Amino acid sequence: MNDWVGLAVIGFFVLCGLFGLSRLSRPYDVSTEEFERRAQEGPGLIGAGLVGLQKALDPAMQKAVEAQEDLKQGRYDGEQGSGDPPEPGTS
Repeated sequence: MNDWVGLAVIGFFVLCGLFGLSRLSRPYDVSTEEFERRAQEGPGLIGAGLVGLQKALDPAMQKAVEAQEDLKQGRYDGEQGSGDPPEPGTS
């Protein structure tokens, strides 16, 4: 009998987890004004913490974050990111 109670409790937790994940994954409507406001605010505390953690775990991420900051501040050179490969013989 105790085995059935334990299985029922475990099944309940699994079902609650699946229900919670389905609720979190549902899309929601965001107005244009709210989207623009959130985009201007930038990353929150959790997002900034995750970027810091990612920089510590992946050293190449540091260069990507610096490039993003340069792009936001307007110090981006259009020739660098044109997507075209460099000309042969030039460095």
